[in-house]
Amino acid sequence: MLLGSRRAFRSVTPSASQLVFLAVLAVLANTLFSWLTANGEGHFNSQGLASYLLWPFIALIAGIFVAQRNGLGRLMLVPVVLWLAADIYIALFQSLLQYLGLIDHLPDFILPWMNSLFLVLFIWQTVSLVLIFAKQLRWPWWEQILILVGTIVTLAIWQQAVSSQPIWKVEAKVEPVMLSEEALYAQPRLLDDMLSQLQKGVFGETHWYFMGVAGAGYQDVFKTEVESTQRQFDTRFGTLGRSLALINNANTQATLPIASRTSIARALARVGQQMGSDDVLFLFMTSHGNQNVFELANDPIGLNSLNPQWLRETLDRSNIRWRVLVISACYSGSFIPALQSPNTIIITASAADKPSFGCSTEADYTYFGRAFFAEAMRDQSSLAAAFDVAKKSIRKREKEAGYPPSNPQMQVGANIATILPQIESRLFPTVTEMTSQPEMAQPTSVIPSLHLPAMKIPSQHKIAAVDSPK
Repeated sequence: MLLGSRRAFRSVTPSASQLVFLAVLAVLANTLFSWLTANGEGHFNSQGLASYLLWPFIALIAGIFVAQRNGLGRLMLVPVVLWLAADIYIALFQSLLQYLGLIDHLPDFILPWMNSLFLVLFIWQTVSLVLIFAKQLRWPWWEQILILVGTIVTLAIWQQAVSSQPIWKVEAKVEPVMLSEEALYAQPRLLDDMLSQLQKGVFGETHWYFMGVAGAGYQDVFKTEVESTQRQFDTRFGTLGRSLALINNANTQATLPIASRTSIARALARVGQQMGSDDVLFLFMTSHGNQNVFELANDPIGLNSLNPQWLRETLDRSNIRWRVLVISACYSGSFIPALQSPNTIIITASAADKPSFGCSTEADYTYFGRAFFAEAMRDQSSLAAAFDVAKKSIRKREKEAGYPPSNPQMQVGANIATILPQIESRLFPTVTEMTSQPEMAQPTSVIPSLHLPAMKIPSQHKIAAVDSPK
């Protein structure tokens, strides 16, 4: 059969017992080849066995079809028996080549061609079977060409696709994520340097302080969102010298202070020391999340995520009186009950039982971050107005994308509501004020040069995802 000779038909008297016997031998021969390919390592892979047995099954179905088409019942088992017999020889030949390669008894020039040779042998045994049937049953030339081309293309694609599922499989080794020595020793210094540069406000004036936290380090969107928002606050809202950012990201472990419970607590304590009694903290936190969970992740460092109770206790210990807390994460509304107080404004990207959207590897902002900071906060002159505009914009984007509403939340404490117009007048300067204060009109060399954000898509759910909700 492998030589295209029709004498193969005279050598076959197929039976069910012969089919079973040859199938067992073929499985053993192919398992031997797969074991040699894995160099004796790994484990038996049932999925690989199922992938291999698909082809004898296809040969059996083809035999049934040919027998019915030609009215020759004795042909039913011929294709599968011939295919299995040929496959046994092919598998043993491949095993021999593989073994000779393992003991270094093959010429070096053959080694790069081994995989191509095995692919040709796999296709050859099936094509030869098709050819002898075509000659024996006198198929039309166009039918022969159609079947041969379809067979070759299908086999080539299939063999490439199942190469990851051999009968004997070696699991790919996952290289551990490493924390460089440079990053290990740099982190305490980076945090100390950042906290030491935080300035006090002028006595008798109301100042805003900005603190950003990028929680999930495996997606760049949270880093870029915090950096862009910090720049916005420094240049437009006058927090230059009174802003800081804690960022989890695999690429900045040696250059930026990470966001951990320890660093967040130290940063809030330092902010509390520098703030006056009339100053206001704007805390912006963005990450993946779940109900009562704000994720902190920066592999290979093991970080504990935040919960509302811990954040409330840490804020209280810092003695920060006036607080504007913006939490952008899935189910971030679940933080409101623990954080609310008469002196606090809380804004969340979603309700307690809703995911929020827009985190992806390519994104610069989440849906909430883009709508609230990049758009509404640039045009509005109050937090409430910016929130209302952002909420409508977010719902529009979610509806267009087919996502359920995230339903962002805003809760304003009674005490801070009475002084809100006064403190907002410091946050949203008029055009005259901005042009009269150069440091607010243009960023200084202290501020890093950042690209303005581009649009992004999916959601923010996660604690283990990529383009999913936060």
